[in-house]
Amino acid sequence: MRRVYLDNAATEKMLPCVKQAMLDAMDAELGNAAALHYEGWNAKKLIEEARVRVARLINAESEEIIFTSGGTEANNTVMEIFRGKRIVTSSVEHPSVLEAARARAGELVVLPVDRWGRVDTVDIEKEAKIADLVSVMLANNELGTIEPIKEYVKCCKKYNTYVHTDATQAVGKIKVDVKELGVDYLSFSAHKIGGPIGAGVLYVKNGVPYRNLMYGGKQEEGRRAGTSNILGIVGLGAAARWCWEEWSCRKWAEVTKLKNELKRRILAEVPYSSCNSPDEGCLPGILNMSFQAAEGESIQLYLDAEGICVSTGSACAAGDIKPSHVMMAARHDAEVAHSSIRLSLGLDTTKEDIERVMAVLPGIIRKLQGMSTIKVGA
Repeated sequence: MRRVYLDNAATEKMLPCVKQAMLDAMDAELGNAAALHYEGWNAKKLIEEARVRVARLINAESEEIIFTSGGTEANNTVMEIFRGKRIVTSSVEHPSVLEAARARAGELVVLPVDRWGRVDTVDIEKEAKIADLVSVMLANNELGTIEPIKEYVKCCKKYNTYVHTDATQAVGKIKVDVKELGVDYLSFSAHKIGGPIGAGVLYVKNGVPYRNLMYGGKQEEGRRAGTSNILGIVGLGAAARWCWEEWSCRKWAEVTKLKNELKRRILAEVPYSSCNSPDEGCLPGILNMSFQAAEGESIQLYLDAEGICVSTGSACAAGDIKPSHVMMAARHDAEVAHSSIRLSLGLDTTKEDIERVMAVLPGIIRKLQGMSTIKVGA
């Protein structure tokens, strides 16, 4: 029996077309993309083809696309651009934004969020007046909440404040159009859209400030030093092409139906359960649930023993026994945070997968609640 993989928010399974594109690249006569010979030009051609495909996916210009090692590097680069400046961000950002901002900002403002993880536009408006950069994610990786970035941008542009959004969870799942959003910087990772781990994108709008994070060679038009990860970039390009040609957002709409069915059944069949993800304005595949008097890591381990893979939040925080900073910012309740798990569905999730989860989850929760010293229902 195949395992049920419900941790797609951490890493999407690699698309078959991505694997094939990378295998084809391995068999091609490729050299260093910076070299001035036949093999070098072949490599450069593949990189530029990928750049065009990525740009098309988010409606950018190809010269506005910088390839990175992933979303973390892309986010750190944006914070480096605004080193010593006044940076405004939210309390539910990915650590690669929060920690990078803490390390580089001259002054850092971390805005609170509501119970669903959304920033109040009033707060954005207030801070944008004196900020150099506002960085708020397009969609949250733990709750699935989609932020009204266009509204934030309108506030910021009144004061000529630059805007960055971490779109790692959003690209490929919902429509992401940099021109429509109006952002100056946008970042995402290949492995969240069925591409390989170790490749990412930083969109930098033409004409906005830029500063290198890494120095050395003149790769990426002098904006990101280091020998190009040709195979990773080829895989990223193939994933972007698939998302565009197959219009992956439409396919993800089908996932929403499965997610809603899973949520309905959990709330109906699992004792003392509650949902932390919003009903509206939520990513199609992410479902965050809490179970009173049942510890999240224990739920995860019991499910894993049954062949079901889920997570307790961000994969980058795996092994951290502290409650999720996202859950604490949204709910202000350590017990709720510790009792939460994230079930993130993917394009290959089936009704049978949902049935398997529901065949074992109620019993696991009852067992853990029976072992708990916390009074259930209190």
